[in-house]
Amino acid sequence: MDIRVGFGFDVHQLATGRTFTLGGVKLKHDKGPVGHSDADVLIHAICDALLGAANLRDIGHHFPDTNAEYKNIDSKKLLAEVIGLLATKNYSVVNIDCTVVLESPKINPYITAMQLTLATCIGTDTDRISIKATTNEKMGFVGREEGVAAYAVALISR
Repeated sequence: MDIRVGFGFDVHQLATGRTFTLGGVKLKHDKGPVGHSDADVLIHAICDALLGAANLRDIGHHFPDTNAEYKNIDSKKLLAEVIGLLATKNYSVVNIDCTVVLESPKINPYITAMQLTLATCIGTDTDRISIKATTNEKMGFVGREEGVAAYAVALISR
């Protein structure tokens, strides 16, 4: 059995009036992440973790922000494409562990919906998707609510 681990990280600025999509779920908040796609930092970190584990480079290589095809794209579509890339190398997801770093909104009420959305997109069980959150204790750009960050570790096997 071939088992591999990958690590992903993503960060986006927050701006007033933007939709806040996280883990494929829309959050109620007056700010949202800014980016070429829907700027879903959680899905982007997961994509990078999965791509890294399979030695398939990174999200920017596969979905460059210079390509108009990806402008405002739903990041769930990017995740589905990443799962397809893993399948071409006969990999499947064992589990994913994520941490989102933001001051607000509190994401605890959304975690179950995010797990379900991500598990459906990946084709796995919700108990294989761990999502945690923490603040940055009011320090730095996250602490000032200027941005949001996400970290992900993925285990894949074939």
